[in-house]
Formats: sequence, structure tokens, C-alpha cells
Amino acid sequence: MSSHGNASGASDPRQPSAAKPYVPPVVAPQDLPVDYSGFIAVIFGVFGVMFRYKLSSWLAIIFCAQSLANMRNYENDLKQISMAFMFAIMGLVTNYFGPARPGTKS
Repeated sequence: MSSHGNASGASDPRQPSAAKPYVPPVVAPQDLPVDYSGFIAVIFGVFGVMFRYKLSSWLAIIFCAQSLANMRNYENDLKQISMAFMFAIMGLVTNYFGPARPGTKS
């Protein structure tokens, strides 16, 4: 038995009647932290399309998946992820199925 001074029964978490369910704090959408992986996915996707870098398009898809897994604000984040994914897919399609770049042998 321990004596911790003021041991009131109402603040004892071991009593089921005193337990309260966790309620997450309400945060406005503009106060949420920035989704850096979604932003990086957009940047890599645009680079993959504009400069025809295969690696950049693949990295955009990887960052899209990471951003999708960590999505907090569904409406805004889903728009950003879908835009980055479209750029990544466009880059891959133009790199693998599009016309050859001038100056390359394949």
C-alpha cells in the first residue's frame, strides 16, 4: 500500500466509472501540418513528365503511396495525391511507350 497524499476516488483511473474515452482535439484544416511527401510527389511527378526522368516518376509513385498512407485531411490531400499520381503515370507512360528522345539510340 502506498500513501500518495490526496488519493481521491474520482481521479483514480483504475475505477471504471472514472474512465473517460479519448476524444481527439478538433483541428481546423488550415492548421494541419504540411504534407511534405505529397508535395515532393508532385515535384517528382512534374520533373518526370517535363524532363522525362524515369527515376523521378517512380519516386513520385513512392511518395504518393507514403502520402496516401499518412493522409489526414481527406479532401485536400486526396486532390494533391491524385494530381501527383497522374503526373507520375503520365511520366512513366511517356518514358516507356512514347517516342524516343532525340539523341538516344533506343
